[in-house]
Amino acid sequence: MHSTFDERNWLAWLVKVRILILTFLLVIQLAVAELTPTRLPLRLFLGTMLLWYCFSAFYVALLSSWHEHRLQASLQVLTDLVMVSLVVHETGGWDSSLNFLYPLVIIVAGILLPRVWAHLVAALAFILYGTVLELNYYGIVRSYSTTNPELKALQAIIFVNLFAYLAVAFLAGQLVGKLRQARVQLIDASGALEDLQILHEHIIQSISSGLITTGLDGRITLANNAAQKLLERTPDQLLGKPVTQLFLDPLPNGESQTHTEVRFDTRGTFRKTVRVRVAALNVPERGALGYVYALDDLTEIRRLEREVRMQDRLAAVGRLAAAIAHEIRNPLTSIAGSVSMLSGIPEMSEEHRHLLDIVTRESQRLNGIITDFLAYSRGKKYNFEKADLVVLLEDTLTLMRHRMTAEDTGIVIESRFEVPEAWVLADGDRIKQVFWNITENAVRAMPNGGTLRVGIEHLKDDWQVSFADTGTGMTPQQTEKIFEPFQSNFEGGTGLGLAVVYQIVQAHEGQVWARSKPGRGTTFILRLRRLDVERSGNVPLQEPVALTTPAVPPAQLAAAVGEGRRRG
Repeated sequence: MHSTFDERNWLAWLVKVRILILTFLLVIQLAVAELTPTRLPLRLFLGTMLLWYCFSAFYVALLSSWHEHRLQASLQVLTDLVMVSLVVHETGGWDSSLNFLYPLVIIVAGILLPRVWAHLVAALAFILYGTVLELNYYGIVRSYSTTNPELKALQAIIFVNLFAYLAVAFLAGQLVGKLRQARVQLIDASGALEDLQILHEHIIQSISSGLITTGLDGRITLANNAAQKLLERTPDQLLGKPVTQLFLDPLPNGESQTHTEVRFDTRGTFRKTVRVRVAALNVPERGALGYVYALDDLTEIRRLEREVRMQDRLAAVGRLAAAIAHEIRNPLTSIAGSVSMLSGIPEMSEEHRHLLDIVTRESQRLNGIITDFLAYSRGKKYNFEKADLVVLLEDTLTLMRHRMTAEDTGIVIESRFEVPEAWVLADGDRIKQVFWNITENAVRAMPNGGTLRVGIEHLKDDWQVSFADTGTGMTPQQTEKIFEPFQSNFEGGTGLGLAVVYQIVQAHEGQVWARSKPGRGTTFILRLRRLDVERSGNVPLQEPVALTTPAVPPAQLAAAVGEGRRRG
């Protein structure tokens, strides 16, 4: 048990207490010598006290350089016994009031050394004290006492102190044993508590859902790893901050509302949706100390739900287009033929000819819209083969740069490719159409000039292509509907360009989405599977594969959303 004591700290404590006691004794003894008549040898007493101070200073220096603390403790106890004997002799022997220092040394021995040492030190203290009294009584050394007791009285004093020292040694041993036992129990309890705290901390950090605790003032006191990853913030950016500042929507209050969905923006201006559940943090006998927030990421599920809704709309538009396109073209052809015949009448005035020209142009424009409509609604043939996205993208950007220079638009196109090659299994012409439509949309969003930054990077199993413009940006409502047909934000557009982009990307089993804020530009993100990643179907790469690929059926996306909900 003794090994559980920090002996170095106890020795440091002993040195400090010794110096305090020496100072106190010196002051008291000098005051007594000044106020009452005594036989105290002042110079000898001061020399002894000075020597004791020197021993204390030596032990302070020894403590930092010598690590045999048990030997140091023994040496200090023996030194103190000798010095106490000298001080008792100089202050009057049997008349001295400082013989209480012997029990103090015995107690210190019981603390610093094994229990048997307390009894040995008590015996040695009895021998030294008896020796001092005997030498003074028989005049072998000079006595500084003011009284002369009888021999029997002297022997009684000696033996009373013997029993007192042994009793102090016994009691000190018992108390120190209890103290050491209590210390061992405290260490064991502290270790068990620490293990329990570590276990609870590991459980909290291992939970897949984000977990945030706050005080009653709403400031964050804990955020587990899942919450930090979901919010894309470090502990320094979370702890101590108000939890309401993290989200764009109000949080549930835990009383009338215990759960809700809220949104927040990440560092990359990408908006996420999370489900937040709140409960009061109650501690028995202390009441509510704060709140616990559980966070679940619903961003991907909500994205799939939007795709399901979009696919429903696209399917309805396709069916509508197939049903009425030909019906519109038939009367349109008749109108165009009739107008052509009317324009040949020689008696027609200039005003009438101008009106016929307007009808002709509008008929041609309407025919172009119907042609785009039919091209969008019909299934497309794809020739999948090995293609390099870097080459396809460079070809598209080269054409667009020449166009921007010729039209003097003030638009700068910057490209940053983190990889020299980005191989995919794709229809190169269709992917070029995707790139062209997205860059065309970005150029139209910057009527007063700006910068279009295009990049390719490696992201897990996919290649990610980004198109970031500095244009006017879009509202969240516009961003959500950007890939739906007839949602053009530009004058003269049919609103089918980005719808075609979405259709082509879906046929390539890829993903495309937009991030935007009004006045801060728009970023289109396109992800396609890398060629070296195993694809479903094991399509051979030796020969091009021609496929007629319609849009992804809504039922397939609905099944994916259902699977995501079950996993969530």
